[in-house]
Order: sequence, then structure tokens, then C-alpha cells
Amino acid sequence: MKLWGGRFEGDIDPLAMQLNASINIDKRMWDVDIRGSVAWARALAKASVITKAEANEMCAGLQAVWSEFNTGEFKIVTGDEDIHTAVERRLGEIIGATAGKLHTGRSRNDQVATDFRLWMIEAIDLVIKRVDLLQDSLIAKAEAEFDVILPGYTHTQRAQPILFSHWLMSHFWALERDRERLRQTRARTASLPLGAAALAGTAYPIDRVALAHDLGFVIAAPNSLDAIGDRDFAVEFLFDAALIGSHLSRLADALILYSTSEFNFVEMSDAYSTGSSLMPQKKNADMLELARGKAGTLLGYLTGLMATLKGLPSAYDKDLQEDKAPVFAAFDTLDVMLPVIAGTITTMKVNRGRMLKAVDASLLATDLADYLVKRGVPFRQAHGIVGRAVRLAADAAVGIDQLSLSQLKSLSESFDQDVRSVFDPRLALTMRDGIGATGFESVRRQIESAKQIRVIDESHGDDYYWHRRQIERAKIMQDAS
Repeated sequence: MKLWGGRFEGDIDPLAMQLNASINIDKRMWDVDIRGSVAWARALAKASVITKAEANEMCAGLQAVWSEFNTGEFKIVTGDEDIHTAVERRLGEIIGATAGKLHTGRSRNDQVATDFRLWMIEAIDLVIKRVDLLQDSLIAKAEAEFDVILPGYTHTQRAQPILFSHWLMSHFWALERDRERLRQTRARTASLPLGAAALAGTAYPIDRVALAHDLGFVIAAPNSLDAIGDRDFAVEFLFDAALIGSHLSRLADALILYSTSEFNFVEMSDAYSTGSSLMPQKKNADMLELARGKAGTLLGYLTGLMATLKGLPSAYDKDLQEDKAPVFAAFDTLDVMLPVIAGTITTMKVNRGRMLKAVDASLLATDLADYLVKRGVPFRQAHGIVGRAVRLAADAAVGIDQLSLSQLKSLSESFDQDVRSVFDPRLALTMRDGIGATGFESVRRQIESAKQIRVIDESHGDDYYWHRRQIERAKIMQDAS
């Protein structure tokens, strides 16, 4: 059964048919395809294009097809070039000739765009839940290891002492931006193409606003050409996925380094580690390495689809059949990777003593400069004085905190006996309690803010204000029609 063969006399070449078919990719959209067809049958009956009895027969038949897919009994046969063909073919086998009326007024162009958007909305919701899980694991670990002091790094060089909980929460906020982008992508995806037909719009009096609401969309797409050719939502999702991958890669890269024998700041659970086939002593953070590697793969999916789209004319072209494979692959990657990284964070052991031992006095050089500033020395001059102190200590092969008071006074008379208090890392952290800083109270407030955000998000769901704007846009379009 083909949906398009009437004007052809000969059969399509078998290899051409294999190239043309997308059933192995789009068969995972069976649920949304059937839901869209049920809604379309109801819309046809509402517009008096078919009878209510015919619509009920179609819906009952589609429910039977749905059950076959749900139980794994559905059989894909030769000639099912895509999920739409497969569903309509089976519907015809169940209810007979009435099935031929289902496609009245619609095209596979608007049908596949609708299916894809419905699938995408649900996929985004699932990815957001996976991000939530990782965020929760970061918050929980930050609370459990709240007062652990970590040497902070810039340029992969020790810089200043920070709280390990502050470092963990830095990754929480990156993921929070990812959540915001996903929710906005979801809102823009909720624009109904169905009723746009092949390119010019359906010739039947379908209530597209009611159809949109029936399927859970916010608006009906305002332009039929744009509706069938638009794949911005797919690109946006792939961008969101690529950026999530980048954020996970940064988290993973640091933890890989921290888990080495040279650092030994953290140790991964056996549940999220692997060994070597040759070296029995090895314990590899392979889950983190895979997260780092898959970031590049996710970026590739994005650039691949954008390259496909960049030269297309308006309306639908067969090139758009290439839109789903990278999106499905990106979703499958995140669907597994996010929970695995969450589990890795939850179960990893933190070696507090090892971290604190790595916080040597050199990390408090800035605090030493601040000490001088509080005694009236201009910061630029204080910076130079402390720089010379660091060199003096290095030449003597001692820590900067081991310089005698007389040695320090040789650099500046502003040094006094209380200078020793500068080299207490906990005091240095206490001094940094402004918004967003690494001080104890600041990080405590930061964690509480993150927990409150999670509660608000769970109670409101989609971005409330974005959703309101979409509803207002829908009302404008409805009033205009």
C-alpha cells in the first residue's frame, strides 16, 4: 500500500524504495501518529466532512492499532515506507474502506510535522525530568559535603580556596539555564501544523484552534508554508542537547582529574566505574569519559541538521526526512547519560582531608594583599608586595606563611603580628559572603535558593509567563479569523 501511487505505472526500484523509506526511524512515533489521526477524525466529523459514525469507527479502529503497537503485536510489512503508511494500512485491514476517508484534507507533510512536534513535547518533558534528577543530586551532595574546602582552579592552576559545595552548585546553575532553554523550546514547539495540508492549507472547514487544543498545542500555526517546513524546534532541541552535553563534559572533565591518584579528591563508586582488561589495579571513570566524549557527538547532531536545513526552499522537501534521526539520537543519549551522571555524583566518595591538604598558603596570596589594603596600601601596590613575598618564599623553598615577620616587614612596614590569621582558609571563606560568593553563609543561601526554585518549577510546570504570551498570541489569531 502506498499513499501516493495513483499516477505511477511502474514499481519503484527496490533500492530507491529502501532509500525513500523512513519506517525504521519514525516507527517510534506510532503513539503520537495515532493520537493525531484520532483528533483529525474528530475534526473531520465536527466539520461535517465525514459522519460521526464514520469518525467513531475510525477512532475504534485506531485504538485497536494502538493496542497492537502497545503490546508489541503490530507487524511492519514490506511497503510500510513510514509510520503513517503503516498505521493507515493496518486501519484499513481492521475497518475496511472507511479508513480511506481518514486522510481527507491532510497531507503527510502536515501529519509528520504534527507527529514530530507531539513527540518532541513529550521528549522535552522527559529530558527536563532527567536534568531535575541531576540537579537534585548536586544539591544533595552539596548539603552532605557542605563545609569541605577545595582548592579552586583557574587556568588549571591552584587559585583560591572555595567550598566544594560551591563548586558543585556552579554546575547546578548551568543546568538551570539548560532547563529554561528546554522549557522555552517546548513552548515554541507547541504550534500545530495539522490543517496546513501539503502547503496551501486544507480545503475543508476544520476548526484548527479547537484541533490544537484537542492535541495539547497552544496555537495553530499561522502560515501553512511555514508550518510544514519549519524545523526550528528540532534545531533548538539539538542546541539545548549540545549545550547540556557541554555542561556535562565540563563537570566530567574536572571529576576525572579529581579522581586521579595524583589528586585523589574524589573516588567513584564501583557502580559507575570500569576496569582494565590488562591492568588489574585500574579503576577507570569511564562514565565520565563517555559523557565528555558524547558532548562532541551531540554537537555533531546539531551542525548536521543545520547544514541540511540551510539551503532548502520554503514548504516541504524530502531532505526534511533527515530531521528525526539526530533528534532521536540526541534524546536517547541524554535519556541515559543524565541519570548516569546523577548516580555518579550521588555515590562518589569525597576525600575531605586530601582536598584540605591541597589548600596551601599560596592560595591565600590575594587575602594577604587584601590585608595590606585594609591598612591603607593601594591594591596595585599591595599586589606587587605580595608578589615579591611569593618569590621570596619560593627562593627560600618555604611556604609564604612560613616567612618571618621581619622578612615580610622588609617588603612593607604595614605587616604586623596579626598577619598570621590571613593564612586560615576558613577565615578567608568567611570573608566572602556576598551574593554568589563562596562563603559559608553565601553558599547556604545559594543552596536554599536552588531548592526553592525546584519547588516553584514543580508547581508551575512550563514557564508560566511564556505560556501566557503564547495564549495571548493564539487569541489574536483566533480573533483575526
